[in-house]
Amino acid sequence: MKFEDRLAHQARATRGRVKKFLGKTTGNSRLQAEGRREQFRGNLERATDKLRDAFRR
Repeated sequence: MKFEDRLAHQARATRGRVKKFLGKTTGNSRLQAEGRREQFRGNLERATDKLRDAFRR
């Protein structure tokens, strides 16, 4: 997997974590849910990358 892809997936997970925190802090449930969804997607993509790398070696 390309380094840029890994970095993008990590950034998505981090961005989701921040949105989730901001939503929780401000009481905005929509922002919090969006953050959870984005964090989950980033973590899922990172796990997929790790799995692909494991089978390539």
